[in-house]
Amino acid sequence: MQPVPVKALFASVANFFALGFGLGLAPKAPGTFGTLLGLPLLLVMPAELGSYLLVVLVFFAFGVWCCDVCTRYLGVHDHGAIVWDEVVGYLITMVALPISWSWMLAGFVVFRFFDIIKPWPISWLDKRVHGGLGIMIDDVLAGIFAAITLQLVYRII
Repeated sequence: MQPVPVKALFASVANFFALGFGLGLAPKAPGTFGTLLGLPLLLVMPAELGSYLLVVLVFFAFGVWCCDVCTRYLGVHDHGAIVWDEVVGYLITMVALPISWSWMLAGFVVFRFFDIIKPWPISWLDKRVHGGLGIMIDDVLAGIFAAITLQLVYRII
């Protein structure tokens, strides 16, 4: 993966968000660093489920746009430095879970697992859907897989 110059971060508002405020520029594991942006965002998300889901939906729609703009700027589909999709996927993971450090860490680990492993149909979508939607959709599905996994754990313990 070719490194992204810092100037790309400030080329547009879309790039700034798509590159996770600069976290996506990490030379190693940019997706993991980008997911870290989800932690402080989670702490300021609405507590009421409907409002939470509405904010996530807005973040998703915004992500489709900003990731599309950034991928065209970089000239590479789904460059590893584009991490807004990880942020949204993590927020989906944390839907209706307690906001505690242990659950936040569990959500982080389980989301990253599904995002990296990409079991079917995540891998299928990752290869076939392009543009901003393609960048966002595989992480949304990874977030849903992670959310289901953690909800099952939460209900058992």
